[in-house]
Amino acid sequence: MLKTVFITSTEAHSGKSIISIGLVNMLLGKAQKIGYYKPIIDQNHPAHRDDHIDTMLRHFDLPMAYDDTYAFTWQEAMTKIDTESQGEMIDTIIRKYKRLEDQYDFTVVEGTDYQGEGAVFEFDINAQIAKNLGAPVIIVISGDDKTTEQVINSALSALHNFTAREIQVLAIIANKIKPENAKSIKSQLRKQVPAGILLTLIEEDKRLKSPTIKEINELLNGKILFGEEHLANQVDHFVTGAMQVPNFLNYLSENVMIITPGDRGDIIISALQANMSASYPKIAGIVLTAGYMPEKPILKLIKGLPTVVPIIAVQSGTFETSNIAGAIRSRISADNTRKIRLAIDTFDKCVNLTELEKSLITLKPSGITPRMFQYQLTQWAKRIKKHIVLAEGNDERILKAAARLLSQDIVDITLLGDAAEINKIINHLDIRQELSRVRIINPAKDERYHDYVDTLYELRKNKNVTLEMARDLMTDVSYFGTMMVYKGHADGMVSGAVNTTQHTIRPALQFIKTKPGVSLVSSIFFMCLPDRVCIFGDCAVNPNPTAEQLAEIAISSAESSERFGIEPRIAMLSYSSGTSGEGEDVEKVRRATEIVRKHSPKLKIEGPIQYDAAVDPVVGRNKLPGSEVAGQASVLIFPDLNTGNNIYKAVQRETGALAIGPMLQGLRKPINDLSRGCTVDDVFNTVIVTAIQSQDLNS
Repeated sequence: MLKTVFITSTEAHSGKSIISIGLVNMLLGKAQKIGYYKPIIDQNHPAHRDDHIDTMLRHFDLPMAYDDTYAFTWQEAMTKIDTESQGEMIDTIIRKYKRLEDQYDFTVVEGTDYQGEGAVFEFDINAQIAKNLGAPVIIVISGDDKTTEQVINSALSALHNFTAREIQVLAIIANKIKPENAKSIKSQLRKQVPAGILLTLIEEDKRLKSPTIKEINELLNGKILFGEEHLANQVDHFVTGAMQVPNFLNYLSENVMIITPGDRGDIIISALQANMSASYPKIAGIVLTAGYMPEKPILKLIKGLPTVVPIIAVQSGTFETSNIAGAIRSRISADNTRKIRLAIDTFDKCVNLTELEKSLITLKPSGITPRMFQYQLTQWAKRIKKHIVLAEGNDERILKAAARLLSQDIVDITLLGDAAEINKIINHLDIRQELSRVRIINPAKDERYHDYVDTLYELRKNKNVTLEMARDLMTDVSYFGTMMVYKGHADGMVSGAVNTTQHTIRPALQFIKTKPGVSLVSSIFFMCLPDRVCIFGDCAVNPNPTAEQLAEIAISSAESSERFGIEPRIAMLSYSSGTSGEGEDVEKVRRATEIVRKHSPKLKIEGPIQYDAAVDPVVGRNKLPGSEVAGQASVLIFPDLNTGNNIYKAVQRETGALAIGPMLQGLRKPINDLSRGCTVDDVFNTVIVTAIQSQDLNS
């Protein structure tokens, strides 16, 4: 079920705060615990509370700590981008959001404000955040000072840019629309916006746009002389009091703010009298400029009046003050309950609440990004803490990864090798503190060595393994680590940073054996591409599988895909698509596909199919129209090891994709192999995957 929505705009002052206020109000009537999250707050608020977050928390009394509602200030976010740490920034945003997701029934997420330096980056940042949170978006378009054509173009451009990034669009809300343009805009957009997307128009309302005297005073850094109890007065117009009184009175209108030099006592008195007169409209307040104060008789007169509008004094001149005040953009503050109520009423009146509620209930998040996937893996591994043995304890990459794993308390770890040698490397790397809890075992000197030797002998004596051979084999870290797993003294093993694949998995094949109903051990890589995660198999174990083996690899890979939260759509790859090609290699893939369909009829599978038709929607539609898999495959099965190993490495190098694996599938207990060219990240991720695999043995 959907648990979040992302409210975003494409420019400043779009009025998205109205939407977030209205949406939270609606949701509070449907669920008990509603959260609010603004990943990046305005750069003007590094030291004090963000106005809009404060409004949401205080008005709705949301049970949230302020620090939980955001991840970065805009200045901090820009620093991350400048130092090429954007990935780290996204990771932090995901982590903080996931905490809220666990605590609240629904979380409203709001995008950036498009103000200040770096606004050119903001659309991409908002799109990245929405995609990595798996959140559908509500796009808010501003119609302020725009023609009909400009509003339509803005809406369609935003829609295209989000859908091109495979981000679901829940609704488009065109805000601040001129009443005379509303009908035409809605009619034209409805023809071009897909039917499943909610379309809403909100006409401009001065009551929502207009600032209060309090906002103006704060921006002008003014001093309040009178009328402090009326600072919530709304300012719809400005007039400069620099003319004679009779002419000045002609310019008074409802909710006007008068800007005049402080020594213009005639303007001040006539304005206050007009405010009390039934013949003139009510004024919002008076700003006295140039640092001048009214003369004492004028001040005495004002103090004696029964009702006084706000009067504030500023140091700036009349012209400068008028320019500053005229450029003010109002915010909805926590103490302006009238404007909050108006925002809620506007939302309720203009938005089809029934359709919105229906969309929120029925819409399901689609796709998973690499960073979402990595975060998900870490959280899964932490649910049931497992013990993983790392066979090559004297490799620096292994030790660095172990330090990260233990510092994050993801798994318990045993290192195999000579303790003195390993400790020397640990001290050299300066990771003694992180590895303070690690256990180091020298196989030949361990107290369980003789028991392991006897066990291996009993298991393999009918394969001509002598007791002396068993003693020799059990000094090998791969055999010792695998026996730890076999005996239940560890939950899984990872090796291969130094040793070959064959060296790593041979002991597992000899006495761990395959699961019931599985005859073949195979491997997959989780390919974390820039915008999605898919599975490649088999790229590490079986050189030239038969049709039957290829089918088994596909079924095992589909099961692994589901286990790790990826909907399996299987592409059985070949150099031909559909019925267009002939030859022994194509026929093998065709037979394998039919075997899978017969064995597991509910699986979505297509084969034979070429790589481009499997992953490119346009090519897929052209070559295999109507296919459930073509153009959107998530599990790609290669016809042989030569093809699979080369393609996974080519994709990894050319796209910068993170390849997690290989993960071995089909064994009774998890043993996983590393590439000898692996990085610290590869080791880290493979250990996490191994821990998750071992959790399945408890289910």
